[in-house]
This record gives sequence, C-alpha cells and structure tokens, in this order.
Amino acid sequence: MTLTKRLVAEGLGSALLLAVVIGSGIMGEGLSGGNVALALLANSIATGAGLIALILMFGPISGAHFNPVVTLSEAWQKNLPLAEVFPYIIVQIAGAFAGVAIAHCMFGEPLFFASVHVRTGWAQWWSEFVATFGLIAVIISTSRNRPSVTPFAVASYITAAYWFTSSTSFANPAVTMARAASNTFAGIRPMDVTGFIIAQLCGEFVAIWLFTWLYPAALATSAVDATDATDATDGTDTIK
Repeated sequence: MTLTKRLVAEGLGSALLLAVVIGSGIMGEGLSGGNVALALLANSIATGAGLIALILMFGPISGAHFNPVVTLSEAWQKNLPLAEVFPYIIVQIAGAFAGVAIAHCMFGEPLFFASVHVRTGWAQWWSEFVATFGLIAVIISTSRNRPSVTPFAVASYITAAYWFTSSTSFANPAVTMARAASNTFAGIRPMDVTGFIIAQLCGEFVAIWLFTWLYPAALATSAVDATDATDATDGTDTIK
C-alpha cells in the first residue's frame, strides 16, 4: 500500500472519529434533558461503535492508528518506519480538526470555537495516564496474541474507559487538541491540553515497556491492522 493511500486513510479515519465523538456528544447533551450520565452514555456507546467500524474500514490500509501515541508505539516496535511517523501524526491532527468542523456543521455550530470545559488537576492527569496505558496495553497484547479481535478489544476498552476515568478517556493527543476547538459536551479548555498530552505520552511509554516484555513476539504487521478480522467469518478463527 502506498504512503499516500495510508495517509489519506489515517486523515479520513481521524476526521470521522472526531465527527463521531463531537457529534454524539452534541446529540446526547441535547436529548438528555440535562442528565449528564445519559449524555455520557450516548457519547461512549456511539464512540465505541464508530471506532469498531473505522478500524475495520481503514485497518487493512493504514493500520487505523488515528492516534499519535499508537503511531509512536508502532514505530517503537518497528512496525512502522520512522520516516513515516511525522506524516502520520500530521494527518491525524489535521483530520481530527476536520472532524470537529464536520460535526459542528451538522449541528449548526460555529466551525471552530474554543472550549471552556475545565479538565485539569492530578486526578484527570492520572486518568489520562491510566487510559492511555490501558489502550496501548490492549493493542500490543491482542495484536500479538489474537489480532483478529483487536478492533473489538480497542473499542470495548475505550467505551469502558469513558466511565472508569474522571477525564472520560481522551487517550489521544490529536483528539485532545481538536476537542479544544469545540465548546460542546466533549470539549476541553485549550489551556488544559498540555497536561493531558504529557500524561498520555507517559502512560504510553510505560505500557510499551511493560507489554512488549510480557508479549515479546514480534509482529510483522501493524498492531491494529484489521486484515485478520476476516478470520472470524471464514472459519479459521472464532471470536469468543
């Protein structure tokens, strides 16, 4: 697969992911009648469902990272050439901002507007560390053990992490930056972005160190490559 096709897949996938996250947040908040738990439930279910579809769609092309920490993890494991790390991250960030604009246009909101949603403090930073640690742990462990279930494991983990972390599990620097441009349910103040990203990077590197030791077998393909997902329907593997 050419680099151009992989970058287009990463950018488009990141855009659609943010459209899901922001759009479902707006819809959930609008329909919940002020019930924040109900809005979060709608937001988390939509995000998890959308993420499965996007990983299955773009995994065979780009690996379906949609996330700089996943790209860095793949490069660390030598599943992605170092020369491709920067282009991947740039299109992920650009795609994420495009996704915010897509969602805003669907709901008649300004194209971009800075969030005033406060998300800061040690509890939320620790939550982002834990959320990102868990995400990378899930990707490394499943991709080296049962790659066909990786898309479902990743989406399930993210859905759960919306609820067990106080930060609602951003676990993605590109998503974090883009959500700062949306003063909606899913937003984050621009001034709070740096703390989140630092925590995410720390969680990522601890997870890489631990889980490449726990699962030492090298993988020839990208960690979230969904190509093997067809195994679940062709009889060579069964999702349990």
